This record gives sequence, C-alpha cells and structure tokens, in this order.
Amino acid sequence: MGSSEADDDQLLKSFLAEVSEAERDNEVVRILGCFKLNPFEHLKLSFDSSVDEVKKQYRKLSLLVHPDKCKHPQAQEAFGALAKAQQLLLDPQERGYILDQVTSAKEELRAKRKKELRKDSASKIKSQVDEGKYEEQFERSDEFQKQLIIKVREILTDKEWRRRKMQMRISEEEGRLKKDEEETKEMWKRKREHEEKWEETRDQRVSSWRDFMKTGKKARKGELKPPRLKTEDPNKSYVQRPVKRG
Repeated sequence: MGSSEADDDQLLKSFLAEVSEAERDNEVVRILGCFKLNPFEHLKLSFDSSVDEVKKQYRKLSLLVHPDKCKHPQAQEAFGALAKAQQLLLDPQERGYILDQVTSAKEELRAKRKKELRKDSASKIKSQVDEGKYEEQFERSDEFQKQLIIKVREILTDKEWRRRKMQMRISEEEGRLKKDEEETKEMWKRKREHEEKWEETRDQRVSSWRDFMKTGKKARKGELKPPRLKTEDPNKSYVQRPVKRG
C-alpha cells in the first residue's frame, strides 16, 4: 500500500470517528430518498466521475451507513442501495447506458439554451464573441447541473416506463403462446384418446356390420326380431290385419 492510500485510509478513519449517529441517520434517509434509476445520485457523484472515484466514494458512504455501525432501522436497505449503485457504475454496459442518457439530456438542454439565446441579443453576442467559452462556463454552473439532473431523471423514467411496457407485452404474448400450446396439446390428446377408443371397438363394429349385411338391419345385442308378416298388397309398407271372409 502506497503512502497516498495509507493517508486516505487514516483520513477516512478520522472522519468516521467524528461522525455522529444523527449524521449517519441523515445519510440513510438521503440514500433512500434518491432517484432509484440514477446510481450517481446514490453515491453523490457527478456524471463525469471516474471508476476510482466510484470505488472510493462507495467505501466512504458504505462505512457510514453500515448496519454494524449505524443504528437506523433502514441502514441495511441503504447499504444495499449503495452496493447496487457501485455495481451498476462498475459495469461498463450499465454505466454506458446511463451516460448515453446523460448525453441526450445535455443535447436537449443545449437546444433549449439556443432558443433562449435567440431571444436575448446580449447573451447571443457574448456567446459568439467568446467562441463557445460562454456556453462551457454556463454548463459548469450549478444552475445547469441542476437542470441536467432533472432532465436525466425524466429521460431515465421514460426509458424505464417503455421497457416495462415492452416487458409486459412480451409476457402477455408469451402467456398467449403458452395457452395456445396447451390447447393444441389437449386437442391432440383428445384425438389420440378417440382413435384408441375407436380401435378398441373395431371388432364390435365389424361384427355389427356383418349382422347388418346378413339381415339388412343393424341388430342390437340381445334384441329379438319380430317375425315378418306378409300383406295381401305387396305395394303397402304396413302390415294389414287378416280380412275375414263370409
């Protein structure tokens, strides 16, 4: 460990020793009140902070609200929020996504700024004379940084809302496909059962067909056929009673 790191550790220990319980509690409240989609806010860092600055700030704040050192009932929750924030900012893909939204926010604010300058002749002339230095100075101001944080919140919220809506649609589509699959399986199951039942009654159907071919009528099992009576008129289909002759 270098002398610089040792000095930082000693400074951090001295700082933590002077922190009161009330200050620890206030930090827990601050962390839990942060905008959940912006890890820079949890760690109290600017958007241009380096990876080393993220690690250093996390160590400082995590020791401040560590459940073993802080008696606040939500210290564990705050500690977890800091850990998640560091994880996001150390992940190149997650960090890149957030910084992309920061870039979009800056572009929107710059476009808005240009419209405002068109109405303010003095500011417009000063901006042109300074060749961009006037705008750079404005972007470093507290006013611009506050606007940037708010705009980043708006963009991240909109992106998250769209993501959740898309996820909901995907879940609904997956549910529909699963239902269709189950209905198809049930249909094929019923078809197989019908075919098996049809095959089981094959011999009975063959026997019934043979009986039908012999008698011209499908006989029920165990049914006795009545004798056929001849009629005097062969063209009549009903049975006539015998006619008594005098």
